Amino acid sequence: MLVVLLLATVATGSLAQSDEEKARRELQQLQRDIQSIQKEISSAATRKNKLQRQLRDAEVQLGKLQRDMAQNRQAMSASNEELSSLEQQRGKLEQSRERQQARIATELRTAWQMGQQGQIKVLLSQENPHTVARTMGYYRYFFEARNKLLGQYRETLQQLQAVEQGIARTLQQLEQQQLALEQQQQQLIKGKTARAQAVASLADSIRDKGQQLERKELDRKELEKLLQAIKEAVVNLQVPENYQAFKGAKGKMPWPISGKHSNRFGKPRNEGKMVWQGINIPAREGTTVRAIHHGRVVYSDWLRGSGLLLIIDHGDGYMSLYAHNQSLLREVGEWVSAGTPISTVGDSGGLDRAALYFEIRHQGKPTNPANWCRG
Repeated sequence: MLVVLLLATVATGSLAQSDEEKARRELQQLQRDIQSIQKEISSAATRKNKLQRQLRDAEVQLGKLQRDMAQNRQAMSASNEELSSLEQQRGKLEQSRERQQARIATELRTAWQMGQQGQIKVLLSQENPHTVARTMGYYRYFFEARNKLLGQYRETLQQLQAVEQGIARTLQQLEQQQLALEQQQQQLIKGKTARAQAVASLADSIRDKGQQLERKELDRKELEKLLQAIKEAVVNLQVPENYQAFKGAKGKMPWPISGKHSNRFGKPRNEGKMVWQGINIPAREGTTVRAIHHGRVVYSDWLRGSGLLLIIDHGDGYMSLYAHNQSLLREVGEWVSAGTPISTVGDSGGLDRAALYFEIRHQGKPTNPANWCRG
């Protein structure tokens, strides 16, 4: 019976390990599929038009640079906090050192006075042996206390030295971070100039409203093609056991950013030739965009007409799209929760001013975000 139980336990463990390995392989394959789609769609879109390629290159470079600058600023903030903490530690240690120095000076004066009497005189005195024993005990207590005080003083000096070294390292780190930030700012100026030139050239290439409409139609087709490819790739996407279904959060999800909407879902646009399939939310450049629900990032790259685009798959055929970003903060394959920072607001894709374009889709079809997000 024991052998049978052992064999059953081993078999169960092997099965669980097999399932885990299978899930890991499926996830790796999913990530490869999504990355392949990402590269194929992005490359195909940019090959069609040299000006679009120039715009893409400029905006992708700007997005990475602005993300790096934000990370650098966060690092500088952390360094400043560390420096402030170290300076507070130094102040406390200096106060301890001064108090200990004063006590040591007092102890040395006492020791000198006791030395004038000397232990030998006490021993040779004709006093009661019990009195002599108490006096000698006091001598030992005094010397032990003095040695302990000196040991604490040495430890304080060592701690103070370590803190001073930490301050010096942090100051050097801050100097390097500041230098890197200044270099990044210079690159940012060049990048914005290149991006502005690309936008201007692209605008000059479109001569009339008919061409503008044609361009927007091409942009829409590129997005639809991308969404269909992603839909096919993530059909078997597994979600965690404790996952709350997207449909169950309807009407309770937060908006990705706060702000007044500049359009209404389903209303005509471009002289009635097209309709709004999402919501446009103007906002200050660099505003943090947050995921509206738990899901996996399935696209994080530049796409014609959408600029720097991030798409999250929420399972059961639901996806949320965040377009025209300044920078993308998440990579393909990452799991995110509601409220997780995923990007920053920008004007990529050729917008005139910073705004977030936001869509929710079910089985590839646009659905009104106002029905899903509260407020």
